[in-house]
Order: sequence, then structure tokens, then C-alpha cells
Amino acid sequence: MADMAAAQQSGGKRRAGRPVKAVLAVERIIQTALNLVRQSGYQGLTMSALAGRLNVAPSALYNHVRSKKELLILVQDHLMSLVDVSSFESKPWDEAIRDWARSYRDVFAHHSPLIPLIAVQPITNSPQTLRIYEAVTKGFNRVGWPEAEIVNAVVALESFIYGSAFDATAPESIFDIGALQPEAPALSSAVAAREAVHGRYSAEPAFELGLESIIQGLQSRYLSKR
Repeated sequence: MADMAAAQQSGGKRRAGRPVKAVLAVERIIQTALNLVRQSGYQGLTMSALAGRLNVAPSALYNHVRSKKELLILVQDHLMSLVDVSSFESKPWDEAIRDWARSYRDVFAHHSPLIPLIAVQPITNSPQTLRIYEAVTKGFNRVGWPEAEIVNAVVALESFIYGSAFDATAPESIFDIGALQPEAPALSSAVAAREAVHGRYSAEPAFELGLESIIQGLQSRYLSKR
């Protein structure tokens, strides 16, 4: 009762001591890291800057994430967990590839500063990343894809997807030629023709054209020979 009265007199505030829950959680660290990258770019993602954003001492951060390398693995795994691969369980191979590629592109279009890093980040110790690749690999296996060429096909698709994620952030004015039109008449005409059909620049038509071309090329190269 005395303790309760003391608490009431102090406005119900918790007494100093060990918090009931950890001050930091991995999810909070990841989201703060992503916000930092969005605002300051990848170069701005340092352990000291992250600790500052979290309002903790760097030593407290290192209790949860032992190094920047470990932090990047967590960030990669979080982003890859957002990619939808469910279509590989129920849809034909080409439809599943379309759904996966669109989801993948959309996730990284919102996190484009991390693409140069994630694109070459090893998948070691990344369970969500492995889950994605396992689902895609099984999708290729189901249609009888040559096993030695599965990884090559996935990497080829990823190269296009990452480039498309960058392109998704391009401004409408990216192909505005300006006063130099007389020096590039063929390009100027092509840009004008594109705008007449598709309107001001958007990455979507190019993405769909590229995706369909890759899918048809892969089908022609392997699946048509089965």
C-alpha cells in the first residue's frame, strides 16, 4: 500500500530501474535505418547516426546489432520479406514471374538508395531472402527449367528489376531535350511519338515492355524446347 501511495503521489510514473520491455527492438532499428537512408542516402547510414536517431548511445545499439554488416543483413532480409512470391504456388510460370517482378520492382522503387548494396549483398544468414529465392527456384523447377541455368535466369531478371526500380523514380522531364532538339532529330521525334501514345514520361510502359520481352525470350530459349 505504501508503494502504491508513493506511485500515486509521483503521478503514477514508473520507478527508475530496468524497463519492462527492451528500449530497442530489431524492427524499430530496421525501420529507423530505412528512414535514415531515405533522408540521407546510403552514405548517411552509419552506426553512430542510427544510434542518434534512436536516441540511444552507440553501445546500446551494438548490444542488438553487432556491426554495420549485420545491420545490412537485417535490412536486406526485411526488404526481401516484402516481395510477394505467392503466385509461384498457384499460377503458371509466366504469370508468377510477372507478379514477382512487379512486387520486387515496387519494393525497391521505394528504397532505391539501397539497390547498389542489396544487389550484391550475399544471401548468407538471411532467412527471408532465402525464402524468396527458394520459392522462385521451385517455380522454375516445376516447368522443367535446366537446373544449371536457373540462377542465371533469376539474376538476369533481377538486373532488369533493379534497373526498373531506379527508373521508377525518374522525373517526367527525363527525356526533355530542350534547345538541343535540332541536334537530335531522331530522338526528338521518338520522344514526341511516345508522348502521343503514353503521355508524359512514366516508367511503367518501358517496364512492361522489358518484362514481357525477357519472359518471352526465356520461354523461347528453354521452355519451347521441352
